[in-house]
Amino acid sequence: MIKNYKSFDLKSLNYFILALKKPAIYQKILCPLFTERQIEVTVKRLDLLHPVVQGNKFYKLHYNLQAAKELGHDKVLTFGGAYSNHIHATAIAAASNGLNSIGMIRGELIAPLNPTLTDAQNKGMALHPMSRSEYREKDSPTLLERLRLRFGNFFLIPEGGTNALAIKGTKEILNDQDLSMDFVTAPIGTGGTFAGLLASALPNQKLIGFSVLKGQFIISEIDDLLQKHKIDPKCTYDIHTAYHFGGYAKHKPELIQFIKELKQNSNLPLDPVYTGKMMFGLFDLIQKDYFPNGSKILAIHTGGLQGIRGFEQRLGIEL
Repeated sequence: MIKNYKSFDLKSLNYFILALKKPAIYQKILCPLFTERQIEVTVKRLDLLHPVVQGNKFYKLHYNLQAAKELGHDKVLTFGGAYSNHIHATAIAAASNGLNSIGMIRGELIAPLNPTLTDAQNKGMALHPMSRSEYREKDSPTLLERLRLRFGNFFLIPEGGTNALAIKGTKEILNDQDLSMDFVTAPIGTGGTFAGLLASALPNQKLIGFSVLKGQFIISEIDDLLQKHKIDPKCTYDIHTAYHFGGYAKHKPELIQFIKELKQNSNLPLDPVYTGKMMFGLFDLIQKDYFPNGSKILAIHTGGLQGIRGFEQRLGIEL
């Protein structure tokens, strides 16, 4: 399915997204390092839940779109960068639910549009550029009021999709099949998926987050999310900030080489923004004996594979 993603005809997708979730697919990763440490690593392939609206975006958008329809809205508005998985998923999911969508894009809209924005536009999303200074004010009531005056009434979905409804969805990522796992790992962007996992992980489990953002601020942002949404984790957790490879959407040759090798050796596709960094960090921590021998680790594949096309287009690197 993922192998043929580039040839997918998005215009032919008329699925009703809220009814299309498939059972999760689990993939065990075999590696001499894991055998030596007697460690089991299983990837929960959320990227295979839906043909296009992949991974955590499915969970984040599910209740948001349901609420938009129940409240009688005919359009949603959201924010994102030019290669945003969230913009891509929102455009397709909104169209599949009979909703119009507006995407406020950070920076200029450069013609021709990249594959992410082309897909979004083809699914009916109205794209509007925002200066980076204005974009930093995206959560301010003043800016939102200006947008309502400009576009009329809309259902707001924040950048990355992270709000109470998104966390309600991401709480459902873990299920009964995952109860035997000692550790659960996930990449962290805006934090909505990590917060949902913290709300549902068991006391005997430890959640490991790998921030794709440069800096320590993500730790306080996660604390703020937990407080805001009244989440009191039963599990323990760590957030690692050393595997960002320069910052959001940045990369280094060793990350690209790792992604290529894991795809070749284990048939596991990863993106260089989120899942590649998480798996690189996981392998590194295992090498450094972070996990006790005999550990069972569940790595959450959060999707994002659509962004590979733009990455390859910009850099001429095949993943």
